[in-house]
This record gives sequence, structure tokens and C-alpha cells, in this order.
Amino acid sequence: MNKVKILTYLLFLIIMPSKAFAYLDPGTGSIILQAILGFIAASIATISIYWTKFKIIICKILNKKKDRKDIKKSDD
Repeated sequence: MNKVKILTYLLFLIIMPSKAFAYLDPGTGSIILQAILGFIAASIATISIYWTKFKIIICKILNKKKDRKDIKKSDD
């Protein structure tokens, strides 16, 4: 198993280039920034929408438990 790992590692070293000649211009940086900010805004919007629904469900569950306790107390 160790030989397989070593051979795989050596194969990747041979196949992958040692240098990457890449250029990121300011336009690319702004696109990346817009993507990050868009993701954050969408996440906040999604959480706020579902947080309200989640809160409503929890309140309904808690109110049912309170109603059950009130019914048991009135029966006694």
C-alpha cells in the first residue's frame, strides 16, 4: 500500500507543472469580491426567511405543551 501512495505522489509531481503563469487583473478581483458578498447576502436572506418560520413552529410546539399542562391542571 505504501508503494502505491509513493508512486501516486511521484506521478503527481511529474505531471503537475512547477510554475503557474497566471495573471489576475483587477476585474477578476472585483468579480471574486462580488461573488463573496453575494454569497453572504444570500445566506443572510435565507437564514432570516427560515428563522421566522422556525420560530413560528417552535412557538406552536411550546404553546401545545402549555395547553396540555393547563388541561391536566384543570382535570385535577
